[in-house]
Parts: sequence; C-alpha cells; structure tokens
Amino acid sequence: MGEGHKPFALTRQLNMDACSPPGREMPADWAELYEGLRAKLGLREKHVMDLGPERRELFIEATEALRERFVLRVVSRAELEEAKAWIGELKACAERLRELLGVSGISYTRELGSFLADPLAHLKKKIFIYTFDLLAGKLDLERFERKAAAAIRTSLRTNMRSIYQTWVFLKLLELLAARGPSRLIYPEHGLLYVERSGRQRTGSIPPNCVVGCAGHGALSFFLEVPRPIAWEDGTDLARVWKFYVALRPDMMVYGGVVMDIAQPSADPPVRKPDLVIECKELSDWYERVRDLKGQLSRPLSAEEWRALWLKGLWDGLAAAMGVGKREVVRMLREERSVRLREPQLVKLYRSVYRPDRMALVSRAPVPDEVREELEASGIMVLDGVGFRGEKLEPLVEELFSIAKGWRGSSDLLSQVADLLGLTCYDRRALEEAILGLVREHKEALLARLHAKRG
Repeated sequence: MGEGHKPFALTRQLNMDACSPPGREMPADWAELYEGLRAKLGLREKHVMDLGPERRELFIEATEALRERFVLRVVSRAELEEAKAWIGELKACAERLRELLGVSGISYTRELGSFLADPLAHLKKKIFIYTFDLLAGKLDLERFERKAAAAIRTSLRTNMRSIYQTWVFLKLLELLAARGPSRLIYPEHGLLYVERSGRQRTGSIPPNCVVGCAGHGALSFFLEVPRPIAWEDGTDLARVWKFYVALRPDMMVYGGVVMDIAQPSADPPVRKPDLVIECKELSDWYERVRDLKGQLSRPLSAEEWRALWLKGLWDGLAAAMGVGKREVVRMLREERSVRLREPQLVKLYRSVYRPDRMALVSRAPVPDEVREELEASGIMVLDGVGFRGEKLEPLVEELFSIAKGWRGSSDLLSQVADLLGLTCYDRRALEEAILGLVREHKEALLARLHAKRG
C-alpha cells in the first residue's frame, strides 16, 4: 500500500478492540468509540465515495461497533424485538400464500427487503455516510447525533408502517384464497410485487395483482397509487403533474380485471375505485397531524394548478376540515401548508377519490369518538386488529361484494389455464403450446367450426 493508505492498517485491530472480545470491557458510550476511531483511522478522503472498494470494506468493518452502539442508543432492544415479531407475522403470511394462491415469491422494495432481512443491520447501514462524515471531520458530534438519530427513527417508522400495510394486503389475499378455489391472474408468472418501482414507465398504472375467486369474480389491487407516470417534455409534465402531488391511500381495489387506472385528463387522475383501504399501525395514529404543503404546491403556474387538480380538491379539503371553501382557497393562495389530523386525512381520501366503499384497518383500538367521526363519513372501521386475520373477515365480505367480471377467467389463455388446473404459469409458453396443438389438429378444428356453421 502507498503512504496514503497506512491509516487503515490499524482498522482490523481497532475493530477487534471495539467489539470487546471475552475478558475485555467495551467502552461505556459510542462517543468513546468515536474518539478512538478518529485518532487511529486518520481519514484523508473528503467523501466516502473516494474510498476504494477494499478501503470502504475496511471502514465498514472498523465502524461496525460504533454504528451498532449508536443505533442501540436511539432504538431500544424491545423495539427491535417488536420489529422481528412483526417480520415473523409477515413472513408466515407470505408462506401461506405460496400454498393457497400459487405465489412463487414476493418482491419487496429494496428498503423493506433489507429491513426484513435484519432490522439492526439495516439501521446501521442508514448511518454509514453520517459516520464517515463524522470521522472525516465534516460533522461535529452534535450534528451527527441529530442527523443520524433522525435517519434511524425515520427508517424504523417507515419500515414498521410498510410491514403492517403489507401484512394487511397479504392477509386479505390469504383470506380470499382460503374461502375457495382462487388463483393469481396477474402477474402471470406468480411473483407478487409489493413495490411499484418503475412500474409506470409506459405511462400507465398497472395493478400489483389481480386475483380470481371462483364463484365470486376478480379483484384488482393497487398499492399506494397514484404514482408518477412517464412524461417527455414540459407539456407532458403539466399534464401528469397531478400524479406527482396526488394523495396516495394505502390500497385501491377494483372489481374485475383492471389493468390500468391512469386517467390524466380526469380529476382526480385515476379511475374511480370500488374500495379504498387505509392501514394504521401506530397506537396513537388518530392524535397525529399531517402537513399537506407538498400535495398543495403549485406546478408550473397557479392557473394550471387550479385548472388541473385543485378545483376538485378544494371541496374535499373544506369538508374534511370543517371549514368553508373560501378559507381553504385563501390558505392555498398564501402558499400556507394545510395541517390535517389523521382522521381528517382519511376522510379527505374519501372526498377526493369518491370510492363506493372505504375501510380503515387499525392495529390498535380506536376511541369511540374517532370511530363515530369516520363512520359518519361512510368509512368502515376495523380496529384492534393486531395480527389477527379473523378481524379482517368483514373486509373480506366487502371485497367479495365488489368482485366481478370473471368467469374464472379473464381471457382465452386464462380459461385454458383454468381447465388445466394451472395456478401459476408462463403465458408465452402456454400460448406456444396452444398454437402447437392447433397446428397438430388443424383439420379437426376446421371440421368442428364448419359443423357449427352448418
């Protein structure tokens, strides 16, 4: 190694010191680890990307104990154990879906997938760059503590929310499939997508999945939509701006096989859902407030914004907040943020998207006054659900009531798959097999067609 690489020669020994092998005391606080690391590492690089792959790996190894100690200062062991328990519930549900619905696998977001694999390791990764900046002298202790702690807390909250929302989604699919013969119509390959990354590149908003329930019909599930769709120039951006700032409920469900809900010229910019489902994982979610400044920011001009989206939102906001339309308009023109209590936001989803039905699933019990407020707006409240699937049965009945447009099949290939008893298949391979049979039995098929005409 050259002269500039010598400081890292001490990292392996330093990490051994920090990890406290048997018979040795670990420093009482992460700050003590920091002091030792900064003195021995002697970082000269200005940015973490300036480290080569080998030196980056050594840095990760050397700071492992410091990052873990800091994470555990912000997050308690009890919180990590709770996260692992929730992950266990999600994985158990996913495993049952493999048996009941023929799901070959589940694709999570990169963020959630990392957290599911190891919550503590994931949180340590979230502060890697902050740790480098601290040891390189770019951050002082106070700023590091503030930024790193915020990153850890945000990541934990976001992933716990994602876990519960995903559990509700998967549990509903499991309960639907448990009622009778069901299959995954889409995606045909059987890989269930919980994330939506890049799925709107063609300018459409496809479903996360479409499930066929024999004797009832089909249901199309869309998670956290609408999302931005593809655009090419300034004109296109003005047209699709609504997708960037739209309110996004946790789930929209449509009866039948619905492969695209994008309607850029409509207000709101998606097809009217049959059912909207919102999930709440926090025990005090109804006491929290949400700032809607981002959703209410103007696009290219005030005139475009009002013409494209806010016209339909004003009435919904006014109704949810219990104020007059003029007051909402005045707040928007002054570019003030609009603060809503979470129950008001739930009601706003109903006002804006106007679904035929709406349900709220709360992990914890909900006070009577909050329940009454939501039910007065036509929102079904399922509270105290925890991870008990039986608590979702009323919602399963609602889903069956909106299912439609499926005779057990959505097209010819699906009908053939049903006859063959296939729950998971490759559409192209099935199509080629059918065409092969047509070639082999061409004369018999033509004779049958002629006979029907006669």
